[in-house]
Amino acid sequence: MTEERQPYESSSQQRILKVLLTMFGHEVSGIAPGELAKLAEITPQEATRDLANLRIAGLAETIPETGRWRLTPRLPQKALVMLNEINRAAEKIKETQQRYTRNPY
Repeated sequence: MTEERQPYESSSQQRILKVLLTMFGHEVSGIAPGELAKLAEITPQEATRDLANLRIAGLAETIPETGRWRLTPRLPQKALVMLNEINRAAEKIKETQQRYTRNPY
């Protein structure tokens, strides 16, 4: 049984997201395009094209000494921005909760 396609689904966009997620965990040594293709279950040509697009977006880079690919710090930096915002919201909720639970007498 095949999965039903969703409205607006793009196979190329889904593929590049799969490549991006597959790259996590290879930040130090990187990953070779052929290895990435196998892990992401795509062709080597698709891996090359997707890596080039991730590089253009500032999300992937090659390691000059090895030619292997890794993610750039851009996504972790954005994740830290998100965590900081969550922490600010949590602090605001805590302050509001304290305001409403203080005993005025």
